[in-house]
Amino acid sequence: MKKAYVFPGQGAQAPGMGQDLFEAHRAMFEQADAVLGFGLTELMFNGTMEDLTQTKVTQPAIFVHSVIKAASLGSEFQPDMVAGHSLGEFSALVAAGALKFEDGLRLVAERALAMQDACDAEPSTMAAILGLSDEQVEQICAATPGVVVPANYNSPGQLVISGARAAVEAACAACSAAGAKRALILPVGGAFHSPLMEPARARLAEALDSVSIQAPRCPIYQNVVAAPVSDPEAIRANLKAQLTGSVRWTQSVLAMVHDGATNFYEVGPGKALQGMIKKIAPEVEAISA
Repeated sequence: MKKAYVFPGQGAQAPGMGQDLFEAHRAMFEQADAVLGFGLTELMFNGTMEDLTQTKVTQPAIFVHSVIKAASLGSEFQPDMVAGHSLGEFSALVAAGALKFEDGLRLVAERALAMQDACDAEPSTMAAILGLSDEQVEQICAATPGVVVPANYNSPGQLVISGARAAVEAACAACSAAGAKRALILPVGGAFHSPLMEPARARLAEALDSVSIQAPRCPIYQNVVAAPVSDPEAIRANLKAQLTGSVRWTQSVLAMVHDGATNFYEVGPGKALQGMIKKIAPEVEAISA
């Protein structure tokens, strides 16, 4: 029996998040506020959903919650492998000892601001496509004029596409015509995990070059390769590629199951990853940590 610990990405935020962890981990919350230069803890505990949905708040909030949740598990945190969905990859790397908490938080803050700036530069969006095979959606994206690509392979029959607004809308229409159950534009700031994030990728790459990355205590299955990685420089390169590359979550979970994972524990707010994992590999256990 092998244990896989998985860390959620953007969308898992909720008012009051992390409040139950404050007394035991006050120093980490205070450190987060100091590093960021604003009261993240106050926004996590008492902010509205609107407050928490600002990218510059969302990403650090989910990261801080997830990392502190992993710390709260103490000696129970015994992963054979880890993975994170998009933003969650940074939480996973800190929990697995590859990144220091402060360095991870600085990277996540820079990532959030860089992504927001890239979103503001060009009208772009994402859409969820339900009920088509990955191959069908890939072919439709390839045949649609303009920038539109598969962004998040969340589970079989659920793929998120990303790109310029007009191209995403055209691809949605083509997916509906091909028999998709739903082709739904998502309420997001822009085209995450697409070539339109290139300015953000360049900024994050510069920030990544300034931090130390150690070998993690167990392999991390990274989004862009969907395979176990332990070499620090390979981890750095894959993090750089992540913002413009696809989140290959379905493939990552299947790789972890192939490598012996039988129990998946979601570390952080929400239960979104558990739902995806149960669709990808119904035979494994997936619960909150």
